[in-house]
Amino acid sequence: MPLSMELLPESTLRDVIGLLVRVIESAGALIIFIGAVWAFVQFLLAGMRGGRRVSGFNRIRLSLGRFLVLGLEFQLAGDVLRTAVAPSYTEIGQLAAIAAIRTALNYFLGREIAQERAELDGKEKEKAATS
Repeated sequence: MPLSMELLPESTLRDVIGLLVRVIESAGALIIFIGAVWAFVQFLLAGMRGGRRVSGFNRIRLSLGRFLVLGLEFQLAGDVLRTAVAPSYTEIGQLAAIAAIRTALNYFLGREIAQERAELDGKEKEKAATS
């Protein structure tokens, strides 16, 4: 009897992880899709209301940005999970490149969201102080 008995063979583990990666990546894609549809509907509603206010447009952009950031984080989680079992150097290199691109996108989106939010908060405080 072999001393090291496998509870979960590596091939089964790879299959399970492959399934989990697909679920997580699908969730990320779904989040991005829902955010894009939601933002488009909000944009159309603002246009039908005759809204020409920049703050309304910025709120839509902020919400879309949040959906994008969350979706990208799910995609990154899927990439990390993909390399959980004995990755090759090629897979590690691909993960590093993809992670760098997605992290940079997340960073710049997060920074833009923070700037837009601070700008909107400043305008709202200014508006409240004058009324």
